Amino acid sequence: MGSVGAEKPHAVCIPYPAQGHINPMLKLAKLLHFRGFHITFVNTEYNHKRLLRSRGHGSLDGLTDFHFKTIPDGLPPSDSDTTQDIPALCDSTSKHCLAPFRHLLTSLNQTDGVPPVTCIVSDGVMSFSLQAAEELHIPEVLFWTTSACGFLCYRYYCELIKRGLTPLKDESYLTNGFLDTQIDWVPGMKDIRLRDFPSFIRTTDPDDIVLNFVDREARRVSKASALILNTFDEMEHDVLDAIKSKIPNTYTIGPLSILCDQLPESPLKSIGSNLWKEEMGCLEWLDSKEPGSVVYVNYGSITVMTAHQMKEFAWGLANSNHPFLWVIRPDLVAGESAMLPQEFMEMTHERGLLASWCPQEKVLKHPSIGGFLTHCGWNSMLESVGGGVPVLCWPFFAEQQTNCRYACTEWGIGMEIDNNVKRDEVEELVRELMEREKGKEMKKKVMELKESAENATKKGGSSYVNLDKLVNDVLRAVV
Repeated sequence: MGSVGAEKPHAVCIPYPAQGHINPMLKLAKLLHFRGFHITFVNTEYNHKRLLRSRGHGSLDGLTDFHFKTIPDGLPPSDSDTTQDIPALCDSTSKHCLAPFRHLLTSLNQTDGVPPVTCIVSDGVMSFSLQAAEELHIPEVLFWTTSACGFLCYRYYCELIKRGLTPLKDESYLTNGFLDTQIDWVPGMKDIRLRDFPSFIRTTDPDDIVLNFVDREARRVSKASALILNTFDEMEHDVLDAIKSKIPNTYTIGPLSILCDQLPESPLKSIGSNLWKEEMGCLEWLDSKEPGSVVYVNYGSITVMTAHQMKEFAWGLANSNHPFLWVIRPDLVAGESAMLPQEFMEMTHERGLLASWCPQEKVLKHPSIGGFLTHCGWNSMLESVGGGVPVLCWPFFAEQQTNCRYACTEWGIGMEIDNNVKRDEVEELVRELMEREKGKEMKKKVMELKESAENATKKGGSSYVNLDKLVNDVLRAVV
């Protein structure tokens, strides 16, 4: 294939501007590049600055046929190093990003030496881009970076609203047992309760920005040329059958992290998407620990907690007597800096390591990791499966509640920590995970899922075949 040439397909990839969405989109972009696509990867200006700060200014230069471009997100400029306010971001991207995105596409199509844009791969919640694709008469696929079970729940938000189950009548409905209402009418899902739906239903405001935004975005999927999910058939088959009965052009192409591991070494493969600087020293520290002995703790890029909750987690970990690697982002504690008691630091300094961010995929594949205390974000869940590591779940928001439910009841790879976190419960669950029969059982289940994930991503496996079909039947197709 020629280096430019009109025959080279050109995919524009646009993730939602948050860490958990950028990571899988960049992996998909790399896989498409390897299959012969020219790639334009579109970050917001705010996140592109963060990426350059975390990775160094030269890190994104000099790549052949793989370029990073930016558009504004419509929010006031800021040099902060945190995830932006999610409701404000949802509102702003849906109202203000279409015009600059359209302008970017026009300028790409007029740039010498760059093939014309032939398809758009957009985050499922950046569906304003559908209009741009329609205007250019090119295919657009929507990539929902959630689990299939999370996505299916979002698709049924409209039904929950119609039946008066959300918004809640008043605040008391959060605590009076109403959230335990069984929902037995979602196809492909059994024993699901209202509390297992993504958390945006827990509002009393009919005009709640995120509730309405996600409901609208989930319903728009049928307008796209295809739906992509970062999952694999064996893990979520019942839910996927239900989705495919309504959206037949659904492609499961995950776990993308395992598919990406198979790419040949290249400067592109090593480009990461972490918006915080990674502390690589934690891998050396893990080298000094016994196999399966360390609890890895990371609540992802958005979760915030109170100082009290953080203290309870700290003492639960300390009292369990297990070594731990704990990632504490600078903005983890709401409204104040994340400070741990001095006594805790002294008691655990020989068996605990604190980091502000780390290369999570490498950590979860490290032989000394025995368990993962997680917020249940979908990337983390898949990386945990990829590393064969069972989980302790403390879901924070969005479809993390759904993922937690499935991990604990369907897949048998997790146990849930109560939202009102108490040190005794943390200690007890860590011991159960790391020392007892239940932990061994979960380890066995997660190793079976790991094997299924590896089979799905091998040549001839379901996800591998689906990615090829997506490329050949949709992305290279002429509308």
